[in-house]
Amino acid sequence: MSEDQVRKKWETHPMLKPRIEKVVVNISVGKSGEPLEKAARVLKEITGQTPCNRRAKDTVRDFGIRQGESIACITTLRKEKAIEFLNKALPVVDKKISSRSFDRQGNFSFGLKEHIELPGVKYDPDVGIFGMDICVSVIRPGYRVKTRRKERSKIGTRHVLTPEDSKVFAKDALGVEITE
Repeated sequence: MSEDQVRKKWETHPMLKPRIEKVVVNISVGKSGEPLEKAARVLKEITGQTPCNRRAKDTVRDFGIRQGESIACITTLRKEKAIEFLNKALPVVDKKISSRSFDRQGNFSFGLKEHIELPGVKYDPDVGIFGMDICVSVIRPGYRVKTRRKERSKIGTRHVLTPEDSKVFAKDALGVEITE
C-alpha cells in the first residue's frame, strides 16, 4: 500500500491513525555508584522527570557486573512531554532513522552518542558525557483492550499496526526521513 493510500485510510477511519504512546530514554552506565548518579542527574536535567534505576539481570565477570547491581537509569515520557523531547532529540540525528530501526509492531528506536548535542545542554566536566537510547512506542487507538485489567481481549489482525504505517506516521508527525 502506498503512502497516499495509507493517509487516505486514516482520513476515512480515524481509529486507524497511529499515535505516540510513550518515549523511553535509557542511559546505561554499566556500573553503580557515582557514574550512575551523574547519569541520573543528566537524565533528570534533559527530561524534567526523576529517573528510575535498572538492575543487572546476570553476573558478567569480564565487565565487573554483579547480578542485582544498579547499572542503568531510565525515564518514560508520555503525551506532550514525549513529543517535546523527540523534537529536541531528532535534529541531533538529522531527523534520519534507518528502516531497520522499526520493529514488527511499528515501534522504533535510535541512539545519541553524546547528551551534550541536545539543544540547551552544556558540557560539565564534573559530570562527563553520556550516550542514550531512545525507544518510541507507537500504537493505534483501541490498543487498551489488550492491556487493560478487566475483560482483556485481542487486537484484530486488520487493526494491528505495521512498520509501514508507523513509517508514514513518523514522516508526517515528526518530519523524519527514513533511510534504507
